[in-house]
Amino acid sequence: MADDKIFYITTPIYYVNDIPHIGHAYTTIACDVAARYKRMKGYDVHFLTGTDEHGQKIQTAAEGKGITPQQLVDKIHLNFKNLWEVLNISNDDFIRTTEPRHIKVVQAMFKKLIDQGDIYKGTYSGYYCVPCETYVPENAMGPNKTCPDCGRPLTIMEEESYFFKASKYVPELIKFYEEHVKAVMPKIRYNEIMSFLKGGVKDQSVSRTSLKWGIPVPGDEKHVIYVWFDALINYAAAVGYLDDPEQFAHYWPHVRHMVGKDIIRFHCVIWPLMLIALGVNLPVEVVAHGWWTYNGEKMSKTRGNVVDPFKMVKEYGLDPFRYFLLREVPFGNDGDFSELALVGRINSDLANDLGNLLNRTLQMIKSYRGGLVPKCVGAESELSSMAANVLERVDEAMNNFAFDEALKIIWEFISRANKFIDETAPWKLAKDEAQAERLNFVLLNLYEALRFSALLIAPTMPDTAKKIRAQLGLNENEKLSYENFKWGEGAGTTIKKAEVLFPRIDINEWKKLQEEKKMSEELGVRNEELKNEAPAIEHEAEISIDDFKTVEMRVAKIINVEEIPRSKKLYKLEVDLGYEKRTVCSGIKAFFTPEELNGKNIILVTNLKPVKLCGVESNGMILCASVKKDGVSEQLTLLTPEKDIPLGSRVS
Repeated sequence: MADDKIFYITTPIYYVNDIPHIGHAYTTIACDVAARYKRMKGYDVHFLTGTDEHGQKIQTAAEGKGITPQQLVDKIHLNFKNLWEVLNISNDDFIRTTEPRHIKVVQAMFKKLIDQGDIYKGTYSGYYCVPCETYVPENAMGPNKTCPDCGRPLTIMEEESYFFKASKYVPELIKFYEEHVKAVMPKIRYNEIMSFLKGGVKDQSVSRTSLKWGIPVPGDEKHVIYVWFDALINYAAAVGYLDDPEQFAHYWPHVRHMVGKDIIRFHCVIWPLMLIALGVNLPVEVVAHGWWTYNGEKMSKTRGNVVDPFKMVKEYGLDPFRYFLLREVPFGNDGDFSELALVGRINSDLANDLGNLLNRTLQMIKSYRGGLVPKCVGAESELSSMAANVLERVDEAMNNFAFDEALKIIWEFISRANKFIDETAPWKLAKDEAQAERLNFVLLNLYEALRFSALLIAPTMPDTAKKIRAQLGLNENEKLSYENFKWGEGAGTTIKKAEVLFPRIDINEWKKLQEEKKMSEELGVRNEELKNEAPAIEHEAEISIDDFKTVEMRVAKIINVEEIPRSKKLYKLEVDLGYEKRTVCSGIKAFFTPEELNGKNIILVTNLKPVKLCGVESNGMILCASVKKDGVSEQLTLLTPEKDIPLGSRVS
């Protein structure tokens, strides 16, 4: 295969301690669409994704669960594998940084750089973000010495460290970027990287002694290789850097990385500097996309507005979700996720445009030609001429990772096919036998427009493309190729029953349902808040009625209150039971004055064993109800008889 027909594309490897969200879905779907497109163009494609499984956060989380880090990552990396299955991702490989094939390459590269003098030992001191596992230069800090990425407070750390001589190779990297202006995309990110490089890059700390969960430095195992240095190497490890030089030589010269803009410096500065030092060619392109907001707000777990891709697929369908993500926002820009906008796309682009074109065309072929796609002399039309131009324009857009632009071009063609129906009015032609050949021409062109549309949308909406081909009477599992498509070859095919591709969503009913869901969620949140606010109820062990009968409680009156000099909590109370008087010590001084207590009728437990408190013998206990917070009483109420009742009366 010619070198220009090889395509190696990677997602970033995702940190397993994250919950898969729309950002993960967006990057991976974009890579999937690019990979599927290139396969249909006849390329030898290798599509890699995976998980980053080392670092402090994993170590801490595992300790909190009482398991080993390996046990933890073995379980939670499946969150991403499961999501890729739900999203119909066609990756060729899935790499984990805890796999032997990766660890072996990381240590080999590290040792090579040590041996050639590009990694040396020193001491590092600086501001460190534990959640992001990175040191932050002072000129990059957020307000009040916070991390510019996550906003959390930074910690000053000093430790022995190995350093990579990044500064040594900066001039060579600048020269490379000046000669390859598409090596960083989009242009705004290229400018950002060039500015950063020309501002100077310090040698990079590439090991830690404060961390245990990571790959040991070869020959110095008290050091663990820095998680970012470790993670970046996955791209080379996965295609045989050590074990399969032939595979590496085949794919590596054609590697493209797709990442979020927040990690672009690692991929466009640190990683290429490492590769230059190792004598390995640099990525052809690093493509950085923007961030998603939700209804205009930054997504946050605490706000509860993080978009769950599992939920979106369940509610709206996989292909509409894939289509919306890539159509809504120019790739590289920040985007706003709105369910209302998603519903709008489903109703307009998918149901009205594509769905109606399929339904109307198949119904007419069934009604006017018994379900058999007619043949005609010469099938070339405005639609067939437009199709050739569409392929060229889509190819240019896809080569620039301009997914939204490619989809716009495809929908221009779909809209033109719908207009073709209105212009040719097949229902009128069907009434005139003299127009039979003209009707054959129209129906064949509409059928071919659908066959072509299924081909165009297959990378973005593979399941929908299969459904369309099935209704067109074609093999839905046939390997699709842009090069093999020839206009007019569908003549003579017997179509299947037309079925609705995308049911329209009643917008008023949808809005009503959203309000109900919102109210339900708010009620659920409030119930949870009330649940959290409610004091924890501690119950004693169950007793029998006979046990309860052994407690003797009687009505008594407080007839005198004295302070006990040696106590801040106790009062010395004299109580009258009618048949006798007793002295009782009670820890209620903080809640009542003597005046409030004198003359009060109370309930007294009378058969407790006497006990000395601060030198005073207490013979009984008065009953109170209390409200406690953190085990401390904040409010106290005496239990008193509701009505006047003779002193000494038994309470039962």
